[in-house]
Amino acid sequence: MGINFLKSILLGGSLMATSASIATVKTVPGELIVKLKNSKSFMKNLKSFGVEYQRPIDVSFGEFVVVKSIDQRLVHRVIRKLNQDPSVEYAEPNFVYSIVKPVEEFSLNAMIKSTQTQLNYTPNDPKFGDLWGLHNDGSNEPGGSTGVAGADVNALNAWDITKGSRAVTIAVIDTGVDYNHPDLKDQMWVNKAEQNGTAGVDDDGNGYVDDVYGYDFANNDGDPIDGHSHGTHCSGTIGASHDNGIGVAGVMADVKIMAIKFLTDSGSGSTEGAIKAIDYATKMNVDLMSNSWGGGGRSQALEDAITRAKDAGILFTAAAGNSSSNNDSSPHYPSNYDVDNVISVAALTAKNGLASFSCYGRATVHIAAPGHKILSTVKDGGYKVYSGTSMATPHVSGVLGLLLAKEGRLPVLEVRERLMATSVPVTALRGKTVNGGRVDALNLLNDDRPVRNGPKPGAWVTIKLNQAWESAHPYGNDISQVQEYTIANVKYMRLKVKKYDLENNYDYLQVANSSRQNVDKVSGSGDDYITDYVEGDTMIVTFKSDRSISKWGFLVEEIQVQY
Repeated sequence: MGINFLKSILLGGSLMATSASIATVKTVPGELIVKLKNSKSFMKNLKSFGVEYQRPIDVSFGEFVVVKSIDQRLVHRVIRKLNQDPSVEYAEPNFVYSIVKPVEEFSLNAMIKSTQTQLNYTPNDPKFGDLWGLHNDGSNEPGGSTGVAGADVNALNAWDITKGSRAVTIAVIDTGVDYNHPDLKDQMWVNKAEQNGTAGVDDDGNGYVDDVYGYDFANNDGDPIDGHSHGTHCSGTIGASHDNGIGVAGVMADVKIMAIKFLTDSGSGSTEGAIKAIDYATKMNVDLMSNSWGGGGRSQALEDAITRAKDAGILFTAAAGNSSSNNDSSPHYPSNYDVDNVISVAALTAKNGLASFSCYGRATVHIAAPGHKILSTVKDGGYKVYSGTSMATPHVSGVLGLLLAKEGRLPVLEVRERLMATSVPVTALRGKTVNGGRVDALNLLNDDRPVRNGPKPGAWVTIKLNQAWESAHPYGNDISQVQEYTIANVKYMRLKVKKYDLENNYDYLQVANSSRQNVDKVSGSGDDYITDYVEGDTMIVTFKSDRSISKWGFLVEEIQVQY
């Protein structure tokens, strides 16, 4: 995959698909990011590509430049031409990313609950009683809705083991952080050499001037102050101070939060800024990067930056998105990158259900966490309630920070597997995330793995069908076809749909068990969709179409089983 996948899109016969995807995804107008193999040759032939040189990108995982298409109407041809040149490793649009925008927000005003006395350690922060994500008593979701007691990250019990450590550094890559906030000022990562050095001088020699609390790649300076609030809100959930008699408390009482800003005060930024931000955090050797942003297209440069962080042993949590869509068929980046350190996070409600806005994905979203009506810090010393997978992600970041505090760094793939295996099974998440579970800090710290009656992640065996099952292309009207698969001694089965293009909601593939109980319905369009599973050795799949629109159809070549 990777570079070859990118080139297969941008070269040759798939240009129409590329043009459509670029047209529907925001980019910096005309700008392209180019990773070079031979800079001398590239610069010599610059004008022949139809581009103008803009600037270099200073990162540690290759030689990158930003160029601009002279004629923006021809940008797709320019990309194709660049990717065919031997001096270029790859070229792609400079995509625009944005905060995974909160779907609602409000201030609490008079709704603050007083902190209740618990058997466990409980912070004395006056707004702690509203932090249902840390401790859900069934009635403390902001706004007064009834929840499910215990549907939280199990922070109180986890804090009996560890409340965190100042040895753990978490980079919040976002709109910046209000490092003067009363609930965050003591939790900030501080570059002492720059703090005690000379203004305007790179005192620590890391290539960045005056990066006291982190860096601002949106404005290219050393002041990552948050003029939006989104990054500050995420930071408060991770590590707002405990027991300071004000405000809220974070998942971690002790942590160092590094502020890295690449999203502007309006909440958006480019691939160029994103890869610089990730590269900076990697260079500064943080333990975890928390990323509550997304959008844009699939960027090889962004994947390369994340992969470099993975190679350094750094975890990368990412919001799954707020468009209520299936990330298996409609990818959301960066959460969809198939890199071992990426942990994609969906949002739960206080009722222990998947939030209506949350993206999901049986194969691509790893875990769910509280993300609905979450109270946390905002700019200028304030507090607000936001909802979104942006709010779920820092819950997971903080819980992973507790694990790092207890055990130090572990192999990133091992951490991701342990996070999912120790999650609490939630009925509403079956088929919606890889392991169908809610993050649980106590289980994670103790490596306690709840019994799961369902299949084990990673234990699926792919079986290629002797004869592929596919519709006519296009298919006809009023079709009802049934395909039954039976394999002896199999405990679980599921279908892999190689390709499908069906009239959405009207024409579909229905997956059922031997008792004809339906478990999944496939409609719309997509590639390599893996259905929910059936128990037992028999799976019944029905294809139905109505009398109206007939589209391309479907192709099934494989099923997956567990014995």
